[in-house]
Amino acid sequence: MFLKNRFNALVTLWLSLIAFSTTCRTILLVKSLPSLELKALLLIKIYAVGFLFDCVTFSYVAIPFVLVLTLLPDRPFNSRVFRICAGTVAFIYSYLMLFNLVAEYTFFDEFATRFNFIAVDYLIYTNEVIKNIRESYPVNGILAALFVVNLLVFIPLKRSLFHSFGFASRFAARAAIGVPMLLLPIVSFLAIDLGLSQISPNNYANELAGNGLYCLFSAFRNNELDFNKFYVTRPDSAVVAHLKGRMQSTHSPLERPDGTDITRVIQPTGPERRFNLVVVIEESLSAEFLTAFGNTKGITPVMDKLSEEALFFTHLYATGTRTVRGLEAITLSMPPLPGTSIVKRPKNENFFSWGSVMKAKGYDNKFIYAGHGYFDNMNYFYANNGFATVDRTDFAKDEITFTNAWGVCDEDLFMKALKEADRSYTLKKPFFSVVMTTSNHRPFTYPDGKIDIPSKTGRDGGVKYADYSIGRFLEEARKKPWFHDTIFVIVADHCADSAAKLALPVKKYEIPLFMYAPALIKPQKVDRMMSQIDIAPTVLGLLNFSYRSHFIGDDILKSDVRPERAFISTYQKLGYIQEDKLVVLGPQKEAGFFSFSRQDGKTAEMKPQENLLLDALGYFQGSNYIYKNRLNRLAK
Repeated sequence: MFLKNRFNALVTLWLSLIAFSTTCRTILLVKSLPSLELKALLLIKIYAVGFLFDCVTFSYVAIPFVLVLTLLPDRPFNSRVFRICAGTVAFIYSYLMLFNLVAEYTFFDEFATRFNFIAVDYLIYTNEVIKNIRESYPVNGILAALFVVNLLVFIPLKRSLFHSFGFASRFAARAAIGVPMLLLPIVSFLAIDLGLSQISPNNYANELAGNGLYCLFSAFRNNELDFNKFYVTRPDSAVVAHLKGRMQSTHSPLERPDGTDITRVIQPTGPERRFNLVVVIEESLSAEFLTAFGNTKGITPVMDKLSEEALFFTHLYATGTRTVRGLEAITLSMPPLPGTSIVKRPKNENFFSWGSVMKAKGYDNKFIYAGHGYFDNMNYFYANNGFATVDRTDFAKDEITFTNAWGVCDEDLFMKALKEADRSYTLKKPFFSVVMTTSNHRPFTYPDGKIDIPSKTGRDGGVKYADYSIGRFLEEARKKPWFHDTIFVIVADHCADSAAKLALPVKKYEIPLFMYAPALIKPQKVDRMMSQIDIAPTVLGLLNFSYRSHFIGDDILKSDVRPERAFISTYQKLGYIQEDKLVVLGPQKEAGFFSFSRQDGKTAEMKPQENLLLDALGYFQGSNYIYKNRLNRLAK
């Protein structure tokens, strides 16, 4: 049945989007079945709420079509030329819907989520992302196949669409339909947000209830969330006071116990030891890849050996799921804030950072990256927080043996890091190098003949090549005159996979940490819970550095602060771990309380606990207050 006016075209486009979105939702539902306890009520919620988001999405998509249908007079609208143009646009529309279906499936397969802030990055950093996609998938074949399928899809779409022509209309009648249609996206913008998709404690169900395009534009809109507006809060003065109480310890007393100043005085008893530091931040190195954490594949022989030769931390949690989140925590020693990382935010200069501490001690600081440092704003952030930057543009041709979409291979990166260390040593300056790798990343390509897993065959190969490269790096470093005066820190930026029923699966955030210096550090396993924000203060403690600290993290080898705690997060969810308890804060002012098992990661809901919530808010809301009021910035 067709409308007997030109707005039949709009109905046709709406039905097409609903059909494509429902098909996509059903495919993702089937894929998610192993992680869903599917009951009739949940199924109804998934499709009902999903239909709502599909309709809201169409209200935005329809804006240009509504304008044309309302404003264009009958004569040009019913002309043969316009019909051809309309058919062309409809063909492109259906092709894009098909493309979106494939893209959503691919994205969901890798991240177990609808389009989010990661997809936003994919749109912003097109050079790296397009290369990565082309190296990972048979793009030309997929596009050609979609074109063929679209020829079949377009036949019924065209038939329905052409029932929109040949009718006489008046502008007033068209406006009576068009104006309300144009008001719908405004109403949707004001009344609907992504929080309505939170229909279940199961994260997969919530993702299925959304719409990928809506989620994408929501991520654009909400790259920085106002904590006090969207999250559970208590008075700022109370949470900052609580945070300061948690930070206070014997080895790091607060300079001013009253007020909002978080300055602590770090004054070790022994002499300062100005050893060189090389901090290797490994892409996507989950703890689960290592034999020490139960892996039986033997893909990390170098790090397995390091676990016996280094200071090996076995209970470390990544603060997030993105590289910039790990860099933020390691460099600034502060918990994650909702939205995008500080690394990518405007006005992110002159923080009190690990770089500023080392620079004040006379170190030659460098951030050395395998790719182009403009990606995720990394070069700008580091250049304005105490570091010189070295990225792919600084590699000579003879320094590159292999590249992929993300940068030079890990071996080339490490050889460059060695040369930069040699330069600092020649200048008789202690050096502090932060080295960010990329090889353990899709498409998992690396030089042939290095390991026994062929390139581009999956994650295991990426992990084993990354491990092999660390081994070669340390082997070459041992030949250097500065080796015995250098501490090597090896840690992940984030975990490789955080997909699970629970929005914040604690077990999947575990990452390894090594501090290796055979002449300086006695091998030991440290099982105390810690966060990435504790790495800088802990390493500075090994150096016996005296400084006035604005870090929120702590030296866990000396700290007497209890109970143990750590932080995890996604783009909007914030998780506070305290011993075997987890508080999850969400942007609809919700707070969930769970107990969990470190051994297998199983969780169970708990009753709300105000003291536990205040601990979580002390760190998250307190850190937000500190950030907003610039209390952890350097004095100008």
